[in-house]
Amino acid sequence: MKQASKKWFFLILKVVVTLLVISPFYIAVVYSVKSKPEMVTDRLAWPRQIHWDNFTRAVETSNFSLAVKNSLITTVWAVLIITLICTMAAYIIARKNNRFYNFLYYLFVGAMIIPFQSIMTPLYIDMTRWKLLNTLHGFVMAKIGFQIAFTVLLISGFVKSIPKELEEAAAIDGAGMYSVFFRIVFPLMKPVILTSVVLNTLNVWNDFQMSLTLLQKKEVRNIPLTQYFFFGENSIELGLAFALFILSMVPILILYLTLQKYIIGGITSGAVKG
Repeated sequence: MKQASKKWFFLILKVVVTLLVISPFYIAVVYSVKSKPEMVTDRLAWPRQIHWDNFTRAVETSNFSLAVKNSLITTVWAVLIITLICTMAAYIIARKNNRFYNFLYYLFVGAMIIPFQSIMTPLYIDMTRWKLLNTLHGFVMAKIGFQIAFTVLLISGFVKSIPKELEEAAAIDGAGMYSVFFRIVFPLMKPVILTSVVLNTLNVWNDFQMSLTLLQKKEVRNIPLTQYFFFGENSIELGLAFALFILSMVPILILYLTLQKYIIGGITSGAVKG
């Protein structure tokens, strides 16, 4: 009896947790195809009539194609540069066991606890002074700076699990440091690299706070800022905002579902070995 009751308890618990997890997606889908009157009268009920025109209106009124272009440019460049810099930095930090590199490691640990709000004003002033405000490359530089600490720590923990004997054997065969890294170590880092790619892509693609600070002109707005366009001072277009949210979520959802098996493996390997 006790075992049966435990099974039912955990089954009910799983169902409740599942419903809580998928409830935001349900709300997003429902609101994206609802009319304004139905949002007021039946907030969570499935709409009596599907309003697909919310998607077309959202795309037409928000200049969605430009927002997608800006988000793609910033995300691709930021993730590529972060991956290249952090893999090399993490490799050196993990392999060099001395005071200088240990200091760098803990410096990255300390950088992770600094909230963006505490340096938002200095960042805005510096970007204005360097003429990088309202530029996509300025935003990319800022995102790279904020993501380096987390990515280096994630990858360095994984590097420690790679046997040094492989590198020593390659060095004996005459391979240089860069050859050892790119031919031996880098391919073995595939799980954690894909993990960092997914996590950094999510971070850059969905960024709102830094975008709101650095990308204020219409021609450089990304997708999160374009969604914010529907929340005006006198009116709110929830249907259009959620329709745009669904459209912007599709490419990231595909990326996540494609690489999800690497995310858990990469994070757990880094956590155990770090």
